[in-house]
Amino acid sequence: MYPLIARISTTVRKLFGLYGLRLWFAIGGLVAPRRAVARAARIFCTPMASSRSRALAAPTFEAREESVIVDDHPVTAYVWGDPQRQPYVLFAHGWSSHGTRVAAWLPRLRAAGYAVVAFDQPAHGRSPGERATLPCFTRHLMAVAEHFGPAAVVIGHSLGGAATANALARGMKAERAVLIAPAADPVAAAERFADLLWIGANVCRRMFEYFESRIGLSFDEQQAHRTAPVIGRPALIVHDLEDRDVPWSEGERYARYWPDSRLLTTRGLGHRRVLDDEAVIGAVMRFLRGETVGERAVSSPNLPFGVA
Repeated sequence: MYPLIARISTTVRKLFGLYGLRLWFAIGGLVAPRRAVARAARIFCTPMASSRSRALAAPTFEAREESVIVDDHPVTAYVWGDPQRQPYVLFAHGWSSHGTRVAAWLPRLRAAGYAVVAFDQPAHGRSPGERATLPCFTRHLMAVAEHFGPAAVVIGHSLGGAATANALARGMKAERAVLIAPAADPVAAAERFADLLWIGANVCRRMFEYFESRIGLSFDEQQAHRTAPVIGRPALIVHDLEDRDVPWSEGERYARYWPDSRLLTTRGLGHRRVLDDEAVIGAVMRFLRGETVGERAVSSPNLPFGVA
């Protein structure tokens, strides 16, 4: 009884918090647009507070923890096996997640002879910080890869999938890539965020300009159809048709524009369970052995994304 009441109370507080934010942006976007842009940008690049506590409570499965210095601050890495002597798998987690989300993969990867390296992005898990962005995810992934050397395969989930593609397009060394529920379109992600909080088009546009002026990259040049065509190594893209966080069409877009890639479509797993699913893990292990997995998507300039 009491846990049920507590859950209802938490849900009610979250709903009131959401509608309070929506009201603030609806009014603030009209009377104080500069403050609205600054607040929207801050919320957009701040992970959920609960994700930190979940990560700290998660077991590390006897990993060896290492500290990798990136931009003068430490990033916590988790190592299973010896990446210097074994081919290793580098795992890139998603937004409001953490490195030990790779746990379900460890038995199969270790049994196949791979070492495994995961890490917590800034403001995530055991790594310090308050905020992060896709370019930040990309830069830290590249730094961890440089620290441990070229990986046999990089597995990226959600925003970690986008960071994986961006890093490979910018020269990160890895033999293969696996993108699971990858985010392909930061413009669409920002627009979904704006719709959720009732942020008007003017404030959303100015938020784009705010980020681009500080990051030095446009949102457009980080989209999958810009980065994927220049990546010259095999990839498997896995995406669920019922993913409510990142639409299946975004994974399909990677498969269309990545020259040596195939698309594995699942159903009923959503955005998070697809990462832990035994059938998905088994399919990826076959891909790592060189077997053909998934279907080839074909890009055509006269067809919109998501249409075969």
